[in-house]
Amino acid sequence: MIIEDAKTILSALEMPKKQQSDICAYALVALAGVSNNESWESATNKFLRIHDIIKSTKEIFHAEYAENSRETFRKQAMHPFRIAALIEDNGKATNSPNYMYRLTPEALNLIRKFGTEKWDMTLESFLIYHDALSSIYASKKKINRIEVTIEDTEYTLSVGEHNDLQKAIIDEFKPRFAPNSRGLYLGDTENKYLFQDSALLAKVGVEINLHDKLPDIILYDSEKDWIFFIEAVTSVGPMSPKRIIEINEISNSSKSAKIFVTAFPDAKTFKKFYEELAWETEVWIAESPEHLLHLDGNRFMGPE
Repeated sequence: MIIEDAKTILSALEMPKKQQSDICAYALVALAGVSNNESWESATNKFLRIHDIIKSTKEIFHAEYAENSRETFRKQAMHPFRIAALIEDNGKATNSPNYMYRLTPEALNLIRKFGTEKWDMTLESFLIYHDALSSIYASKKKINRIEVTIEDTEYTLSVGEHNDLQKAIIDEFKPRFAPNSRGLYLGDTENKYLFQDSALLAKVGVEINLHDKLPDIILYDSEKDWIFFIEAVTSVGPMSPKRIIEINEISNSSKSAKIFVTAFPDAKTFKKFYEELAWETEVWIAESPEHLLHLDGNRFMGPE
């Protein structure tokens, strides 16, 4: 049975026992594009979403996994496979609906030899060069990163429109509208807690835990005692009344003034979300970085 073949392949590749499970075997079969009545020689390496892998698993093995099990596939199979240079992604942001994986050419070549007289020789060669392959694919992934500097330390964000906007907030919004502020928090689509100053967050009364719906960026200006809560919006999540309530819940003990900002990449995106925005919040548009919109006319009414 092909599922047992997949487990044999994973064992031969010296994957940990946890990565020789049914889920990992299902993922390998789906990524190879083979089924029970096909040989591994017909394997392919088309890009697939985790949704496609779950769908294929149901069709081939009648094993049903709910859509909310995607994170289980990601952690148990996709991450270890990528570290082992068995797969690569297509460079999209991890929260993109078009984020996909495929077998690396080297892994595809190996898998196609399973069950043939060339298997042992190809396996031996793959294992000899495994560390080198892992370094190559790790470096390749690192190249597709967005660099951003916070408090004199360089961090890298995964590639995508959302993180392009986050970089613009740090590089363009912060110097113009919060020049004396320091970063308290920055999330990434791959790492929710990429950067956080836990001590200062606690000092200003912002409590963060794993279940909070955090804004994308938090800045703090100690001179004015202002906290900037900033959402980077390309597809979802502006500073709506609901978001204001959620953010107030994690900062209800704070005595600092709160500034709520929604950042958009362009005016076209801003127009899509205008009706969702809460009053008494700020809007910043990256394509016009020197300007800020305030949704409360009385505050700034009057001549220049």
